[in-house]
Amino acid sequence: MEKNVLKGALLVGLGASSYGALATVVKLAYANGFTTAEVTTSQFSIGFIGILLLQLFLKTPQKESSITDRFSVLKLMIGGTSLGLTSVFYYFAVKYIPVSVAIVLLMQSVWMGLLLEAMLDKKAPSKRKIAATLIVLLGTALATNIFSSAHELNWKGIAWGFAAGFSYTISLYSSNSIATHLHPIKRSLWLLAGGLTIIVLIFSTTSYGNFNFHIFWPWGIFLAFFGTILPPLLFTSGMPHTGIGLGTIIASIELPVSVLFAYILLKEPVNVVQWTGILLIISAVVLMNVKSLKTSKSKNKSPYAS
Repeated sequence: MEKNVLKGALLVGLGASSYGALATVVKLAYANGFTTAEVTTSQFSIGFIGILLLQLFLKTPQKESSITDRFSVLKLMIGGTSLGLTSVFYYFAVKYIPVSVAIVLLMQSVWMGLLLEAMLDKKAPSKRKIAATLIVLLGTALATNIFSSAHELNWKGIAWGFAAGFSYTISLYSSNSIATHLHPIKRSLWLLAGGLTIIVLIFSTTSYGNFNFHIFWPWGIFLAFFGTILPPLLFTSGMPHTGIGLGTIIASIELPVSVLFAYILLKEPVNVVQWTGILLIISAVVLMNVKSLKTSKSKNKSPYAS
């Protein structure tokens, strides 16, 4: 495949930007009387159906034996539960704290991912990655405005935000490490199936008695399209052109986009200190991916991105 870095950067940027709009839309859905159960269930059920139709339409190739395939599906569904949990935790967080704070807590996956990588590889992170982690923590303190408004933040929201960051870390690992031999659309389908299953199990006993089906239009359609259908397709199309290093750096645009959406649509105030923290977090993402960015530039062939 001939690389087109500009095209790849545009695709990855659009994918990350679409993620950035989700929390603001969820906040608006809450203002219209909908619940977390309704929001997450509509997003994942419509997303699952959408990816299923894509797979049927594109007729993705089947190369694995039925036994191997069933085992891969099971692993993907188990890994996909983290996708569902991430949405549940994140959307709980935005009930109690501003979107601009919730997205920063979700981005704690930057250093949580390093910790997970160190545990799995049984190898201490490099000095560069440790420095990036410290920058993220400093940026988080500034972006959440914790030094001047800690007493104003709802600690339920903080707890749910950190839980979302941890779950997001697991979902990133699942999305990039489980059954990578399968077609991306097929992998997305079963990851979403796992996410939908855990959401239904969580809310089945308490939240479905008075389910408001009006959530499916337009809220559910928007969240499913921009949260579960479009981003995976854009990332899997763009990452092979940009490489992992540049792709990850571009994907960090989700952070300022989310804050801007909240600022414009929800009128959430964001001061200079918070913007400084956000820029620090993005700089940490760049620092962590400088090495892989240089490596990808030195190679003629693009690294595989799932």
